[in-house]
Formats: sequence, structure tokens, C-alpha cells
Amino acid sequence: MAEKKKMAVIASKGTLDMAYPPLILASTAGAMDCEVQVFFTLYGVDIINKKKYENLQVSPIANPAMPSPVPFPNILGMLPGMTSMATLMMKSMIKKINWPSIPEMVDACKEIDVKLIACTPTLEMTNVQKSDLVDGVTVAGAAEFLNFALDANITIFI
Repeated sequence: MAEKKKMAVIASKGTLDMAYPPLILASTAGAMDCEVQVFFTLYGVDIINKKKYENLQVSPIANPAMPSPVPFPNILGMLPGMTSMATLMMKSMIKKINWPSIPEMVDACKEIDVKLIACTPTLEMTNVQKSDLVDGVTVAGAAEFLNFALDANITIFI
């Protein structure tokens, strides 16, 4: 019998638009019978923080590819309210194509045994407690993740 393929994903960004790629890739690979681990580090921990993951935002600053109803210079993204506007726009686009929410995506990953790992040093640095994280998340350092990632068929950094 062939050994399961392995995919390692590093999620380092915690905005709404950057939460979807690691979760989509992880859940899809898991559904394709791959063994998957996602290592959440730095701001990526927000994706699995139950105090934050329902309300992730999109930053319009330094995001020039973001569609806009009217073209405007990137510098306007610094104006008050632009993050809220960008987030509402993204949520509207997500609703239009009927994508699941971030909490639903995290649950989907857990249901197919994707291992979700929160970076220990990041939790210490940001004062996030294990109790702040979604149930079932493992707390570990880079060495535990790398023990898996070094043998993975594919590694993705987002």
C-alpha cells in the first residue's frame, strides 16, 4: 500500500483575505486523503483564535489588486473607515459565491483530521492563551512542525 502524501502549510497572516488560502488548500488536500498539518505563526494565529476568527478584516493598504467599485489611489486606503469598507466588500464577494466562513473552514479542516498547530513562541509573544484557541488546536514549536514538514511532498508558505 502506498504511503499517504503529506502537505505542510505555514499560515503567517491573519487577515480575512489571507485566512482562506491555507484553509482551502488544507481542507482540499485532506479531502484528497493527504496527511496535512497547518502551522499558524505570527498574525496567522488569529485564524484559529476563537476571539478573533469570526471578525477578521481586510486591509486595503498595500493591497492594490483588491477590486474596487471605483478606481482610487492606494493611499486612500489609509483613510478612516477604509478597512471596514474593504472588509464589507470582501464579505459581500464571499457571500455571493457562497463560501463558508472562516470558523466553518476551520471546522471542516478539523473534521477531516487536518492537524492545526499554533506556534508556541507566537502565543507567548502575543499573550494568547491555549484557551483562546479553537478546540483541538495543538500548541507546539517549529521543531514539531518541521519533523512533519521535512518529509512532506509539498510545503506552502502563506
